[in-house]
Amino acid sequence: MKRLILVYNPRSSHYLRVKEEVVDRLRGLKGWMLGKFEVADTDVDDNACRLAKILRDGDVVIAAGGDGTANIAINGIMQSEHQNIRIGVLGYGNFNDMARTFGKLSLDEIMQNVGYAREVWPLECSINGKHWRYGMCYFTIGMFAEACAVFDHPKTRKALQKGKKSMFFSLSVLVRWWLKQRKKHCFMPEFSLGDLNGNFVTSKGASDYMAINGRTVAKMMRGGKYSEQKDCFLSATGVMTKFWPLAIMMLRSILKRIPGEESNYDCLIFRRPAKMMFQAEGEYKMIENVSMVEVRKSEKPLLAIMK
Repeated sequence: MKRLILVYNPRSSHYLRVKEEVVDRLRGLKGWMLGKFEVADTDVDDNACRLAKILRDGDVVIAAGGDGTANIAINGIMQSEHQNIRIGVLGYGNFNDMARTFGKLSLDEIMQNVGYAREVWPLECSINGKHWRYGMCYFTIGMFAEACAVFDHPKTRKALQKGKKSMFFSLSVLVRWWLKQRKKHCFMPEFSLGDLNGNFVTSKGASDYMAINGRTVAKMMRGGKYSEQKDCFLSATGVMTKFWPLAIMMLRSILKRIPGEESNYDCLIFRRPAKMMFQAEGEYKMIENVSMVEVRKSEKPLLAIMK
């Protein structure tokens, strides 16, 4: 019998909708063995490792939740040694960049198209020469990554659980945080950015580095269809601590595309080991003693159920 593994987070802001629209509906699914993987209150890496251990050849994985839940599912699949595992994503988060990159399919559309999965290529990020995490849509380092923590504040999460999920509400939360934090400390120390040919350019004053692989970042900023390309992503650095550079970058990102250069490999070298915030798909982590960061496309593809 075919196996379907549902990945969901019972503590998420929109879990009641997930339970009603996905969990309860899948209970009566015929011809499938249904397995449920509840995201534990630990971290992405622990959950991905546990998920990888239960996956088998030919499984279909459905991630129902926000981008963090989908990121756990993708990292679990990429870490698994099994083959032909397909993934579908149902967006029940605040931004749903992952679901948007895969075409925003409904549950019925995912089940109808399980046999037509396509190859996509996640990003892979290594820190100090060691694999850290896979990311389908984007990686960020610096101020943008730290801003994600604001949505885990108890008051903000409570408001989201009560239904305040509009873009205006999310933006107002971010603006208030930015006004308080923009002058407090250096989000990224000076670094040199290099390519596969060993060419390095020193970046001074940048508060952020971004590697974009998906169609959107934080829902409103435009990326591209880089996930469908084997060896190309969008690389960008920016100054988000100053109003005008930030305003110009955001306006261009919303109306056209995030300003940056296409790359097949990025290497960030820091003059001194530093402490920085890293983020992938809205999941963030403060990492110490960072001296080198590498971003490239994964060596193996992911099979995505998508439009």
